[in-house]
Order: sequence, then structure tokens, then C-alpha cells
Amino acid sequence: MLNVREIAEEIVAREGGFVNDPDDPGGPTNHGVTIHTLRRLGIDVNRDTRIDLADVKALTRAQAVDIYLEHYYTRPGIAALPEPLHASVFDMYVNAGGNAVKILQRLLTDMGFPCDPDGAVGPQTIRAAQMAWEAAPSHLVDAYGIARRNYYYALADKRPASRKFARARDGGKGGWIRRAEEFIAPKYHLTAAQHQARVAAWA
Repeated sequence: MLNVREIAEEIVAREGGFVNDPDDPGGPTNHGVTIHTLRRLGIDVNRDTRIDLADVKALTRAQAVDIYLEHYYTRPGIAALPEPLHASVFDMYVNAGGNAVKILQRLLTDMGFPCDPDGAVGPQTIRAAQMAWEAAPSHLVDAYGIARRNYYYALADKRPASRKFARARDGGKGGWIRRAEEFIAPKYHLTAAQHQARVAAWA
């Protein structure tokens, strides 16, 4: 199993380099770190007293890894969850913030281990996750990955501008769906036909 720094390095590699997509609510992004994140954390990469596009472009992979470890793994308390969940919840937290935890909390509640969907990893969520892991150790990680995939599809249902992240130009699976399925056993991956049926209403 990968250690947490290796997981963070994989996330950075998955996120890619500098992107400034007008359809991405995050705005200018480099290694997955948005300009809004840099401003929120007060990180002036080039130390010119401003946090702007130049800082996003100047961000290094190593700096992105450190940001993820501190602000998307350690501070949210992901380490307190059962270890097999770490990689997927960490990856999702980078991609969706507190919604990563809310997805888990709703899943745990559906499994019969209720907890409030407040997006925070507190004692209630930790206890519910541990109980769910003990009850279904061979299913919990896949169930979370499937819940992630469903979240992405639902987001694209509501926001047409985001559909290109869930459906590729050729109609196949978009980056969001492929990303979720990296954490799901192959037997639970959607077939091309199943994916196309899911997005057919997007016209």
C-alpha cells in the first residue's frame, strides 16, 4: 500500500499541469491547485506581495504535494478513517473539498451506520466508518468509489458546462468518471454502453 506522500504525488500527476478552463469553477489551476486555494491559504508563490495568475503558473509539483498533504489530508483528518479509504477520500477531497466527506457520510448512513453529512471527519464519522469497514471490508472502498462516480454524474446532470468533464468528446467516459473508477475494482466499472445510457439525456 502506498504511503500518504506517494498518494499525494499520484494525485499531482493525475491533476496535470497548468490549465485555465473557463468552464471550471476553480479558475486557473496548476497541479490541481487553484488560484482560489492559493488566495485562501495566503500562499504567495513568487513572493511579490500579490497572489495572482503568475503564482499559479509558478507553483511546483513539490509545492503542490506539500499543500495537499497539509490542507487536504492532515487538517481534514482523513488519517483517522480506515486506511484503505485514505487514497480515494484524499483524492476526492482534492477534487471536491468537504463534499468528499459528505459522500462518505451519506454512504455510511445508507449502510446503516448513521452520521451527519456535515463534511467534517469527527468522532461520529470515524466511528461509523470503522464499523462499516469491519462489517464490509471487501466492499466499502468500492462502494465509496461508486458513490464518487454517481456524484460526478449528478453534478453534470445539474450543470451542463461540467458535462465535458464526465463525458469525453467521443461520447466515452470523461476525466471525472475515469478518475473515480481508478479507485473501483474493474468488475464494477461501467461498460461503454452503460456509460452512454447514463449520459444519453445530455443531448
